Amino acid sequence: MTRRRWIVAAVAFLAAPVLAGCSAGFDADTNKPYAPNEAGVLFDQAKNYGTRGIQIPQAFILGPDSGAQLVYGGSAPVYLNILNTNGAPDTLTAVNAGTMATAKVTTPIQLPSNQLVNTGKPSPQIMLEGISKGLRGGESIRLDLQFTNAGVVSMNVPVVTRSREFKDYPPAPNATAAPTPTPSATAAAEAEAAH
Repeated sequence: MTRRRWIVAAVAFLAAPVLAGCSAGFDADTNKPYAPNEAGVLFDQAKNYGTRGIQIPQAFILGPDSGAQLVYGGSAPVYLNILNTNGAPDTLTAVNAGTMATAKVTTPIQLPSNQLVNTGKPSPQIMLEGISKGLRGGESIRLDLQFTNAGVVSMNVPVVTRSREFKDYPPAPNATAAPTPTPSATAAAEAEAAH
């Protein structure tokens, strides 16, 4: 009898996390789309994916190489993937970065209905210029995106270093180089002794 109770208790213990997850319902955070890296996604205040028919599944500002810095007054490209789910085309006409930088959109970015648009291909169409402080990666910058029909869409966009899945992007202009590691006197002596 004791063994049977132990088995029932073990099954209940193991099933609890599964049952708890099932009870979360369709509004659970685990049922929301997410980006598999640190590049941001756009959620509205109700935690819906996108807002006013504009979905931005990926957004990031390309910072320096790991260990380097974008200098004060420098520039950084902004990469956005935008999906306009409204029935009519829309246009991204301007971007505002507040006091952090001046945002330049090379030409208005056309957003056909239900077609994903990447603002960084073949080359970045949005640049932050005159950055008001040095950036190393890991910061977030609030951007206000101005659309012709959807109006202003605001989001905090992360600054990512040019490493891992971002390593093949062209370097940001005016980035300082990462410091080159120099061997310590002990390491140099050990290397010399090994030869």
